[in-house]
Amino acid sequence: MGAMPKTLMQSIVTQLKKERARLEDELHRVTAALTAFGKVYLDGKQPKRAPTARKKRTLSAAGRKRIVAAQKARWAKIRAGKKAPSKK
Repeated sequence: MGAMPKTLMQSIVTQLKKERARLEDELHRVTAALTAFGKVYLDGKQPKRAPTARKKRTLSAAGRKRIVAAQKARWAKIRAGKKAPSKK
């Protein structure tokens, strides 16, 4: 086999150089994206969580008793209003 014609070899080299330039450009974009994301997480400015991901809160026994007592008082007030039939 003989050597390739010079124009074919030049065409291949030109295509490879274009591909290298394209890949370098793509690499710069990926690096920029990584830098941007890295800064967000290193600075502690993490994206906000969804509202459903809140910490579970606990209620003290005393707090629960106050709520129960207030609810019972509301129901007693409602029942007292229903027991007194209105006469005309």
